Amino acid sequence: MDGSTHQEADTGHYRVLARKYRPESFADLIGQEPMVRTLTNAFDTGRIAQAYMLTGVRGVGKTTTARILARALNYSVPGKVDRPTIHMEEPGEHCAAIMEGRHIDVIEMDAASHTGIDDIREIIEASRYKPAVARYKVYIIDEVHMLSKAAFNGLLKTLEEPPEHVKFVFATTEIRKVPVTVLSRCQRFDLRRIEAGRLIDLMRGIVAREGVEIEDEALVMLARAAEGSARDSLSLLDQAIAHASGRVEASAVRSMLGLADRALIIDLFGELMRGGIAGALERLKALYDVGADPAVVLEDIAAFTHLVTRLKLAPEAAADDSLTEEEKTRGLEFAGKLSLKVLARTWQMLLKGIEETRAASRPLAAADMVLVRIAHAADLPTPDDALRAIRDGAPMPAGAPPSSPPPPPAGGEPRARLASIGGSSPMPAPSAPEPAPTPPPAVDAPPAVRLETFEQLVALATEKRDLKWKHALEHYVRIERFEDGRIELAVTEDAPRTLAGDLSRTLEQWTSRRWMVAVAREAAAQTIAEARSAAREQLVDDARSDPVVAAVLARFPGAEIVNVRIRAGEGDAALSDGSDVVAVAEEDLDD
Repeated sequence: MDGSTHQEADTGHYRVLARKYRPESFADLIGQEPMVRTLTNAFDTGRIAQAYMLTGVRGVGKTTTARILARALNYSVPGKVDRPTIHMEEPGEHCAAIMEGRHIDVIEMDAASHTGIDDIREIIEASRYKPAVARYKVYIIDEVHMLSKAAFNGLLKTLEEPPEHVKFVFATTEIRKVPVTVLSRCQRFDLRRIEAGRLIDLMRGIVAREGVEIEDEALVMLARAAEGSARDSLSLLDQAIAHASGRVEASAVRSMLGLADRALIIDLFGELMRGGIAGALERLKALYDVGADPAVVLEDIAAFTHLVTRLKLAPEAAADDSLTEEEKTRGLEFAGKLSLKVLARTWQMLLKGIEETRAASRPLAAADMVLVRIAHAADLPTPDDALRAIRDGAPMPAGAPPSSPPPPPAGGEPRARLASIGGSSPMPAPSAPEPAPTPPPAVDAPPAVRLETFEQLVALATEKRDLKWKHALEHYVRIERFEDGRIELAVTEDAPRTLAGDLSRTLEQWTSRRWMVAVAREAAAQTIAEARSAAREQLVDDARSDPVVAAVLARFPGAEIVNVRIRAGEGDAALSDGSDVVAVAEEDLDD
């Protein structure tokens, strides 16, 4: 590191931080401890492979690791060390040239610009000759997945049985594009993304060496924007130092990255979860006016939604060093008040909204509509809650007749049963009015509901708005005998096994009486759905036998009867007394 600084001062050329502070030994690598441990054991025991494959996202140190590996293979200090080792406490005779990429026996090749078989032939021919000055001739091929199929095939033999003095180190970001025949001949190391806390410590140490003051919040922003890449974090730090031209403050970094204030994002999230559409739109407009990108704002809301979900499932995640104190405090507060269903729904709506906003010609308007949808949905129950409310029946307000449905809340929109985000407890249900001084006379309990036919039972399920039971009664049940209080039935093969017991309990709730439900093995009757289907088929057959319809079908080959309508002068009652039935083929005819 010091040598780089002196060289910079001597030449007068500025070296970016990513190059100036590039690691020069395995001890300087951060976040890659498993790889370092494996290589340490391999070098100490002499189990050095002939080829290595380094893979990972951009900026995690693949090329740097390849150079450090070449340095370890050729490490030599005259009179002290003359063998491969990763313990390089002092610079060796080849170290500087290798790390600067100018050593004659360490050949670096970019596969993106050397993709053909001719380039591989050059490597194969040159590999026959021993290194000029070093212990090993090391070939470092970056972005190896860019090689052509012929180039890969040409390399296989040399890669499997290379000369003793040749080592290969490959680096790639697209490991799936590398043939398995190549992977099987290499030791593979997956370089991990670097944790945000490690990146913050790295940048804090560098700014201390550079003599630059920077706010902790600014370091957190830069570490997040780097997304686990050490090179990206140092490049952004370089840009932030130049942008600030002095002390690097969080506001300057926020402006440089086009980010919104984290506290404002949390406030906006709170408005959305409260259903405050007007407040949410106003906060988004304020962020837009100071330069925040609407799509980036939605991404930040999505990131905070993910954080709240993590804190709800794993509260210990609040110990993450990359989180601000406000994120930890308010994130835990939201996690205790919001359900997973609401968070998951918000996440899905944000993912779709981000794509819409990026593709829209007016991003701010598109983001506004996304916030409107989220804020409106915050007041609505989740689908399973709605189905459960329909199944169980909503609580009736005082004074409403037994058969009347519950009135909607003020404003005509159902409200979700969520705790308010402002810190107060959920609004309690309205309490019953205080009894009058003189109690009213006792009122007899309503009579139990009587059901004389199976059709009345289906009608009762419709009245209760229980779509699940209505479907089950129509599609699964064949009635053998029906009396008030007792049912004998058979069920279809696809019916739930617990249908009889569930029906008995449901009828007891609906009618306030006990019911006996017996299951027979077979029943001659049809289900309601089967009877409807048979009647429909009979109508189609009758229509097809009608002379007029038969003539139409003969006149138009390929025509089909898609529907049959019943014409009766007196409505459905006419069907039961034997009135004429006219079948009409649903065809567009001129005559």
